[in-house]
Order: sequence, then C-alpha cells, then structure tokens
Amino acid sequence: MSAPAHSGHARNPLDGERAHLAASRAALRAMRADAEALDISDVTANWVNAETLRADLEARIDSLADLAHAPLFFGRLDYVTDKSFYIGRRHVHDTDGDPMVIDWRAPVSQPFYRASKKDPQDVAMRRRFGYAGGELTAYEDEDLTDPAGAGTASRLLQAEIERPRVGPMRDIVATIQPEQDEIVRAGIEGSLCVQGAPGTGKTAVGLHRVAYLLYTHRERLARTGTLVVGPNSSFLHYIEQVLPALGEMSVRQATVTDLVAHVPVRGEDVAAAAGVKGDARMAKVLRRAVRSGVSMPQEPCVVVRGSRRWRVPAYELTELIEELLNRDIRYGAAREALPQRIAHAVLVRMEQAGEAPDDRVQDAVARNAAVKAVVKACWPAVDPAKLVLRLLSDAEFLAEQAEGILTEEEQQAVLWAKPARGVRSAPWSEADAVLVDEVNDLVSRTSSLGHVVLDEAQDLSPMQYRAVGRRCSTGSVTVLGDIAQGTTPWATASWEEALRHLGKPAAAVEELTLGFRVPRQVIAYASRLLPEIAPLLREATSIRESPGDFSVRACPQGELDAAVVEACRAALRREGSVGLIAAESRTPALARALEAAGLPHLAPGTETSEGSRLTLVPATLAKGLEYDHVVLDEPAAITAAEPDLRTGLRRLYVCLTRAVSGLAVLHSAPLPDALAEA
Repeated sequence: MSAPAHSGHARNPLDGERAHLAASRAALRAMRADAEALDISDVTANWVNAETLRADLEARIDSLADLAHAPLFFGRLDYVTDKSFYIGRRHVHDTDGDPMVIDWRAPVSQPFYRASKKDPQDVAMRRRFGYAGGELTAYEDEDLTDPAGAGTASRLLQAEIERPRVGPMRDIVATIQPEQDEIVRAGIEGSLCVQGAPGTGKTAVGLHRVAYLLYTHRERLARTGTLVVGPNSSFLHYIEQVLPALGEMSVRQATVTDLVAHVPVRGEDVAAAAGVKGDARMAKVLRRAVRSGVSMPQEPCVVVRGSRRWRVPAYELTELIEELLNRDIRYGAAREALPQRIAHAVLVRMEQAGEAPDDRVQDAVARNAAVKAVVKACWPAVDPAKLVLRLLSDAEFLAEQAEGILTEEEQQAVLWAKPARGVRSAPWSEADAVLVDEVNDLVSRTSSLGHVVLDEAQDLSPMQYRAVGRRCSTGSVTVLGDIAQGTTPWATASWEEALRHLGKPAAAVEELTLGFRVPRQVIAYASRLLPEIAPLLREATSIRESPGDFSVRACPQGELDAAVVEACRAALRREGSVGLIAAESRTPALARALEAAGLPHLAPGTETSEGSRLTLVPATLAKGLEYDHVVLDEPAAITAAEPDLRTGLRRLYVCLTRAVSGLAVLHSAPLPDALAEA
C-alpha cells in the first residue's frame, strides 16, 4: 500500500533525496556550461551549415535550463534487481556520463506510469516527491511487491492534481495516468483520435505526446516538422509554456486561420454562409472551378526551328490535354507537364525525319513561343485568391461550377453582397481563406509535416479538416476533442466523419472518461445536459476525492451584478485563479461592476503568475481554459446567445466544466430544465 507522505526533519531519507536533487541541479548546470563552451566557429564548410549548427546548439542550451518552478525529478523507481532510477523532465548525467535523472520519455521510465500491484513490471517500490516553490518537501512510497496488499490513493498525486493554478497551463508529467500514458506513447506511424470528456486531460495528453514523439523520433521530426493546432490565440497562449517546460522549444503552434492566411481576413460570415462554405461539397465546386479554364485547341501547334516547321495537329493536342485531365494530377503540375508533352510530340516527328534530337532540344522546344501560346490558351495559370474571389462575386460563374452540387439557395448564401474590386479589398472571412487554401492545394501540393496535434477538433468544418489534413498527408495526426463541446453550426457529428474529411479514416478512436480536474459534484451537474447535447457519449467520472465548492443561487432581477461581484470577491479570498464566465452581451456591464468594486481583472490569454488572479471570460472563449474557481453568470444568457438551443446547451456545458476546485452559478432567469431539476 502507499505509505503516508513524509515531510520529515533532520537525518531521514528526505535529506538524501534533497542531496541528490542538489547534485542533479549542479550536474545540469555543468551540462549547460559545457554546451555554452563549445566552439563551432571552424567545424562547418559554409555559412548555411554554420547557422544551422548554431541554431541547434542554442536550442540545446535552452533545453538545459534549470526551471526553478519545475522540479528536476518527481519520482523514483526501485527495481527488484536493486537498480534505482530517478524520473524527471529531462535527462541529467554526471561528469562520468552516468545518469542522475532519467527522461520521463525513456523506456525505463514507463513503469513509473504503468506499473501496478497486478503488473509490477519488475518494480519493487515507486516513490513520488512533493515540492513547494521548487524545494523538495515530502516523499511517498508505494510497495508493488505484495499483490494482495490493498492500494490507497496517492496523497501527493492528488495534491499535485489539485494544486492551485495561476497563469498558463502546466505540464502533467508527474501525474500522467495509465490510460493517458498509453496514448502519449502510441507509435508515430498511426493516427489517433481522442474523445475526452472535460477534465480528462486530453489537451495535456496531446502536448506530452508531441514531446514523447520528438524524443523517440528526433531526427525524423526535425526534418519533417511538428505542429500544434488550437482553436484561438487565447488558447495557444494558455498552453504555450507546456512544451518548453518539457525541454521542447521548436514546436510551432497555430490556429487554422493562421495556417490558411493567404488573404487578409476582415469579414465575417453569417451562420448560413459559413455552413455552406465549410461543407465538404465546396471541394467539388472548387475543383470544377479550377479546371473550368481548360479548353481544347482549335488550331495546330507549329514549331519553327531553323528552316524546318514541325506541326502537331489540334486533335493530338486535345489527346494530350485530355490525358492530363484524366490522370488527376495537380493543376499546376499538369500545366508544367503540358509543354514537355507537346515538345515530345515534336521530337517524335524529328526522329521520324532522320534527326537525332536530345533532351536539350526537347527543353528548347518546350520553351518555344508557339508551345507557350498553346499552354497559355488551353491550360491558363490559376491564381487561387482571384479564382475564389470570382466564384464568390460572380453569380453566373458560381452557378456554372456549383450546378448539381449546391442548391440555388445555398449559392445565394455564399455570394458576397457587393462584388469585390480586388483581392486586397475583398471582404474575406475565415471560411473564405479556407477555400483559397483548398484551391492553392489543387494547384500545387501543400507541404506535409511529420506530426500534427489538432485540439478542440469538434468545432472544425469539413473544409477546415481538409486544410489540416493536407498538412499531415504523409505524416500522422493526434486529434483531440469532445463531441459534447461542439458549439459551431457545423460541429462534428461523429469522429468517423471527421477523420474521413481529415484524410485519416483508419485512425484509432480512444475515449477518456476518467476526470482528474473537474470536481465530482461539478461534472455530475454538467453531465445532466448530456442526454440533450450528446446522447451517445458516456458520462465522465472524477477521481477527485474532494467534491469541490459548488453552489447554484437564484438572484432577484436587478441584483445579479452585485451578487456576481460578491461571488468573485469570495473566490479571491481562496488560493488560485478565478474565472468569471459570462455571455458576451453581459461582459461590459460586469466589467464596469468589477471596476466599481475595486476588483482588477484580466482578459483570457493575458494571465500571468504576477498579475490579477481574476479573469473575465466571454463564454465563446472559455473552451480549453481552466480556473481554480469559476463564477458562472446567467446561464440563460449564454444559451440564448447561440443560434439554437442545442448549441446553447453545449456552450453552457463547456462553461460549467472549467472549474478545478469550485463553481458558483448565479442566475436571475430560469435555468435550463435539465439543470433546474432537483
């Protein structure tokens, strides 16, 4: 069974562990000093290699930083073979090269997360460490040699999960659970989709999976690249410190809008237009539009070389063009191939006439003015932005390309109200930018990365899935999301459908239902909404022993603002962060009320450990964020702000599940029926 957490005084094992921590920190400083002292001025042949090596060395130096707030090691494994290993965030060795701390991603570290009394994996004892302010304060031992012994919950593990949080998201490397570890350590060859209820740690699992893959496939991913895709910039700011804390500095983070930034986005679609533009059928419309300019020649191509004239008849040119169309290669690649095909036809005639042309002659013929004229007329160049601009501005052109694919009503929904004068001045929306990205890929292939993590994926449209899928077409992807938290009009109906649009239909789907963050009473209250918003999902359970501070309070009309301010004041008396979540229409009034009460507050994504602990969060930005204490204002206003009741209830479900320790719900309007029940 787990031994009690020891905080001990002088002359106990804790002193020895503190000594090992001090020695490990000294060894890490020595490793960093050795890296800083390396002279690479004369080890490369050119400046390009020198710059690459310098960047690699700087990244290595950064990864060896000793973060004061992050314990260097958090556990120890004592094997039955009398070997012991300290498990931490990064590898540390002494001057002889002997390991003092083993990286949590190394195979020898896996039993720290997976070993149990039923399957001890040759581990005799697992020790966890407790820290305060970077100082080692306690340890807790778990004997795995007695399979009949009763196990008890780890108090240090529970304390780490419930530790108050202020500022950006923390890593969970010390508290990864077995079902999470299986996902983190899954191989790079296969793609994964993780359906995770609130508080199950799916975002953290995805980030730790990136760190694990970079450790096990460093050279491969250094060459092909990795990417984390999040729903908005506030979310990306919230998670941006997790990977650096694990020693990974080079992973790019972006939103889908960042990925498809081919045009300046300054417009916004109504729900009907966004729904049609995000529909997978638009890919067929765009494909048809890209090829609409291809035409068959009416005249032969006559190439003059010296005193000879070589004639390729129109029917043969037509055959070449039709062959390229039927081969289904990208438009730009086919356009580049066409002059070579015409030149080859000319070379055949030269050979039949007794000449012996070589490759240089073929290249010269391909550059001939007559050949260029045929290509320009029959297979014109396509500018993706200009093509989409024409499609959304020209009703007649749209009708031609969308015939049999979109209804007349759908065509009218996507047309701009006023024709745009040019690409720069067009009222591009986020959905339009995705369409331009689709055309860009139809013209020339999008570069693929080695691995992509796609978080909050349930909110993506089919066309957005295609945009992300293009960036991992030859790599793998980890998809993270929760069907119950889908709040867009095109929210994912099933992961099977989403994975098909992503181009990864064979990806395995895993479900996380064991919660670590949301208190038991809070997740049970929020789960009352599941029969209405996601009836096929299993209800999440929580391992949290503490039920959390939970209350629902009705306020008279006119007194709600004051009650919300008082609830925030009460939450601030406790330790940790406080999030006041409200409908966007309510945030200006609440901001004024907080200012009048002398309670400074921040906006999402601007939190730091030194700033205010209170954040005023519009309900539309709450997804993916978490706070120790949440004050939830007027649920009816949150649901009413959405286009339909189901989407509104899903938005409310998201807001209810942002709390780590306490939730206070205040309302003056009636609650949804499922929440109003006793």
